[in-house]
Amino acid sequence: MNGAESLVRSLLTSNVDVCFTNPGTSEMHFVAALDRVPGMRSILALFEGVVTGAADGYYRMADRPASTLLHLGPGLANGIANLHNAKKAGSGIVNIVGEHASWHLEYDAPLKADIEGLARPVSHWVRTSASSNTVGADAAAAVAAANSNPAQIATLILPGDTAWNECTAGVAERLGQQPKVRVTSTAIDAVAKVLARAKDEPTMLVLGGRALRADALEYAGRIAARTGCVVAAQFFSPRIERGAGRVPLFRIPYAVDQALAALKGFKHIIAIETGEPVAFFAYPNKPSLMKPEGCQVHDLVAPGGDGKAALEALASAVGAKAGDAKLQPKVETLMPTGPLNSASIAQALAVLTPENAIVIDESVTTGRETMGVTAGAAPHDMIQNMGGSIGYSPPVATGAAVACPDRKVICLTGDGSAMYTIQALWTQAREQLDVLTVIFANRAYQILRNEFAGVLAGTPGPRASAMLTIDKPELDFTSLAKGMGVPATRVSTTEEFCKAFSSGCREKGPRLIEVML
Repeated sequence: MNGAESLVRSLLTSNVDVCFTNPGTSEMHFVAALDRVPGMRSILALFEGVVTGAADGYYRMADRPASTLLHLGPGLANGIANLHNAKKAGSGIVNIVGEHASWHLEYDAPLKADIEGLARPVSHWVRTSASSNTVGADAAAAVAAANSNPAQIATLILPGDTAWNECTAGVAERLGQQPKVRVTSTAIDAVAKVLARAKDEPTMLVLGGRALRADALEYAGRIAARTGCVVAAQFFSPRIERGAGRVPLFRIPYAVDQALAALKGFKHIIAIETGEPVAFFAYPNKPSLMKPEGCQVHDLVAPGGDGKAALEALASAVGAKAGDAKLQPKVETLMPTGPLNSASIAQALAVLTPENAIVIDESVTTGRETMGVTAGAAPHDMIQNMGGSIGYSPPVATGAAVACPDRKVICLTGDGSAMYTIQALWTQAREQLDVLTVIFANRAYQILRNEFAGVLAGTPGPRASAMLTIDKPELDFTSLAKGMGVPATRVSTTEEFCKAFSSGCREKGPRLIEVML
């Protein structure tokens, strides 16, 4: 057994059995080990940003890490944007990055890079294996780091000679997972006293992480019904279980002025598995923190803590009982007609999104109305971009579909965002993943048009406007999709969109709809 085989066996022993890959020369012994060691599902992607984004989507739905296989420093660099998004989302990932053989590094070959230096900003844990005999233990340690609370990005660098040299140390045993940190009874009692005054001192529960799952939300709903507090989520959340029959959430607005107005009057913010609301960007003459003056923030549960247990304890402390929570009713909405725009699209999604779907949202400007309108849709999961680096949604949808092959995955994205990682369609076709991709084609970076005004940059002239549009030449997503093996259609009316979306939800396998706006 060589080091690469030891690595694969140790990953499997630690319950990591999916590897999203884009390998090169230095990783060929790992690739060979996939033939000799059964059990690892290896999934090829044609760009490293798809690899890392897919691992993020896998973790968000599977609640356990996948591994990635990346080629040297440039391969890791190509995947960094979606590792940034994964880190902000609290996803656990085990990156395996190939490196030149140790004795080759001194010659400064063309692909030599500071891999550890590249990895550190988007990794919590970084290690370079010293020999073939340490690889197995290093892999087990990497998985343990990825499984931490909060979860971590772990990057293990594998020099070529540690992969191909014989290993005598054997396969490392799986390391134990640390328990979640539970909140003390003293902290619960203190926050319960705050909630007891919520009718006189308006209070907001802001939830994140796994506190946004349906079972935890039910306790939050009990607390809200009993105390009158508001249950809210940040504008972007890693995964929300929402829809009819679940506890509804107030979504803190993205725009600073709207957020300030929404939070005005609140005296207390209780943060559970998240932090206090902050502006996404800095704007002239506007604050970064969006709480009102005099509002006290109570950080009850840090990210990765046991938010559900804290909410259950809080519900008991304030006297809330089962059945108190007000659940979201199913909204009986008619099929939309009329012009095809953000409102009619949101209405169609509310009617047609199938039960138990996983919705990956990167619709940016077109989807601003979607969250509110789809609150009463059939129960579904919503995944959003926590890090702000665009091009996350097609890869995350890919990973989510690998984690949950029995669920329909719906990817909502804009044309500008989609072009960053359009290669994900090829992987979806190769693996026959059940992903329906909807691309809203407005031929512009419309969000940047809005931000141009928001930062008081004035009115864009011809050169500035050229940086904000993507219409010359026009992109043809139906041709791009079909060229990668994904059936696609283009729609330009509300009726066409409803028909195509309904059909795409019924049919298995990858599909794409290009929505002309």
